Amino acid sequence: MRTITLALEYFHPWPNSAGFYFARERGWYADAGIDLEIRTVDPGRGDALAYLARNEVDLGIFPSNRLLVRREAGEDVVAIAAVNQRGLETLRTTVTSGIRRLRDLEGQRIAYNPTPRGHAVVRSLIASDGGDPDNYIVVDAGARELDPATDFDGVADATFGSYWAWDNLLTSFPAASELVWKVDDALGLRYHSYLLGGRADRLGADSGVFSAFLDVTARGYQAAASDQDAAAAIYERVTPYFPPRVIRRSIEAIAPTWFFEGEWGVIRDELVGPYSRWLAGHGILRSPENWPSAVLRSPTATATATATAPASTRADSGRADSGRGASAERALA
Repeated sequence: MRTITLALEYFHPWPNSAGFYFARERGWYADAGIDLEIRTVDPGRGDALAYLARNEVDLGIFPSNRLLVRREAGEDVVAIAAVNQRGLETLRTTVTSGIRRLRDLEGQRIAYNPTPRGHAVVRSLIASDGGDPDNYIVVDAGARELDPATDFDGVADATFGSYWAWDNLLTSFPAASELVWKVDDALGLRYHSYLLGGRADRLGADSGVFSAFLDVTARGYQAAASDQDAAAAIYERVTPYFPPRVIRRSIEAIAPTWFFEGEWGVIRDELVGPYSRWLAGHGILRSPENWPSAVLRSPTATATATATAPASTRADSGRADSGRGASAERALA
């Protein structure tokens, strides 16, 4: 048995990683000779990419923008599969705020983690509706997601960063009493919210094991999407501190983002390239044309041909380009 350690992307497991847990629960990794250890990271020591850089884990899940920034800084980290085929963040406000469209954010207090990318997204959202991107008040929320049920703690009129497939489901606030914009739709910019990857030297030295890992993982994601009740039951044991109804709703919401044309893990040039140029346009990258160096194609060759998503999950992720990421981001991107 070969032990593979996987660092998650957030402070706790959430249903975006259901494929890994499902495959492990069913014994499919063990059948492939793999003992999978799933870890959460200590925020005081960095995110999954920081753990990879220190050779403390074999694989990690991370936002695509952070990977591109670290690659440009010379770190030997690469992506081998896409977890999501679109962005997950939202900008949300309450009906009582008086905000009805994005340009109404002018002069308002917007809470988010004020990273370079966070600033770029909020400014772009306001500008996309003809508003002045310099005319708003930044509220530093750090890694916290403020809840409309508590009137955003009285410190903000709107927030950016919460996920429509997770954070927004945790509130008791009535859906009819808030307005929510999906960020990638509003910007007309599709991107991989999360990627799976590791150090290029380690992946290349043991490509057979990691190809087998991806085959099993693809099977796990297909099975989790097909049998969402079983996936939810697994998560109730992994995250017993969240209500089962929220876990079930989250899996239903997030599952369509796992696949492109029925396949899991596909890293798409048409998502990474334009996103790299967008990041460069906001001063976050210097050389967006170098993004291919951040992708290691060979370990995914078998995985992307293995899992076919159920038809019910295909509509959202297979669509052509149209359009705990921001909340967990720090200074890198």
